[in-house]
Amino acid sequence: FDDVKGPDGQPVPLIVQKSDGGFGYAATDLSAIRDRVFQLKADTLLYVVDARQSLHFKMVFETARRAGWLGEEVKAVQLAFGTVLGKDGKPFKTREGETVRLVDLLDEAVERATAVVREKDVKEQLTEEQIAERGAEVGIGAVKYADLSTSAARDYKFDLDQMVSLNGDTSVYLQYAYARIQSILRRAGEARPVAHPELALAPAERALGLHLDQFGEIASDAAAEYAPHKLAAYLYQTASLYTTFYDQCHVLSADNPPEVVENRLFLCDLTGRTLHQGMELLGIRTPEQL
Repeated sequence: FDDVKGPDGQPVPLIVQKSDGGFGYAATDLSAIRDRVFQLKADTLLYVVDARQSLHFKMVFETARRAGWLGEEVKAVQLAFGTVLGKDGKPFKTREGETVRLVDLLDEAVERATAVVREKDVKEQLTEEQIAERGAEVGIGAVKYADLSTSAARDYKFDLDQMVSLNGDTSVYLQYAYARIQSILRRAGEARPVAHPELALAPAERALGLHLDQFGEIASDAAAEYAPHKLAAYLYQTASLYTTFYDQCHVLSADNPPEVVENRLFLCDLTGRTLHQGMELLGIRTPEQL
C-alpha cells in the first residue's frame, strides 16, 4: 500500500500468507468478507472493533476491493471504538489487574439501580417484585446508555454512581421523565391529548414542540452515520426541554381553559412517545412508573 508507510518510510504490505505457509488475521478477515458477500449476500458489513485495529481493516477492505469483492453495491465499515476507563482515567481493570466481566458490571449496576428505585419510592407504591423489575430496567439501561451516548471512537470513564444518577445525562434521567409523563396522563381523567394549533404558546411549549419535530431527521441521520450517540444526545435534550416545560407550564391546573389542558397533554403524550421510540431504538426499556 503506497499510502501506508512503515517506520522506515517504505510502503507496508498486508500479509495474507506468511513465508512459512501460515495464515494470519488478514486471511481470516478476507475469507469472511468473501463468504459474507457471495454466500450471505450481504450489502453492508459493519465491524465493531477496537480503534487500534483501524490500519489493519483499512488494508483488508482495500484488498477486498482490489479482489472485486467490495464494490459500489457492497460496503464495509469499521465502527472503531475507544477504551473504557476507570474513574482514575486508566484502562478499566479489576483490582487484580484482570479485565472486568460484563456480567459482573451489569449485576452491580442492577444492584445500585434497585437501591435508587427503592429510595425514590417514598410512597411505597411499588411491590418488591416491581422494584426488582424496575431496578433491572434502570441498571441495564444505565450501562447501555453510558456506552451509546459517547461517540464510539472516544474513550470514556465507567462510573456506575453517575450512570444511575437521576441528574445529568443518564438513562435514568430519561426514564424518570417518561415515567413522569405517564403519571400525568393517568391523572388526566376525562381530559385527552388534543392538538390546538390556534393557541398561542409559552416559550417552553414552543421550544419543546419544535424540538420534537426533529426526531425523524435525527433518527435517520444517526442510523446513516452509525452514530447512536447523536440519538442519545437528542433524547437527553428532549427530557431537559420537557423538564423546563413541566416546571413553567402547569398541565392539569384547574385555572387552565380545557383547550390549554388538552394542548399541553398533547405535548406530554408526544414527548412520551418520542422518548419511548428513541430509547427503544437504543435497546433501553421505559418503565411506566418509577
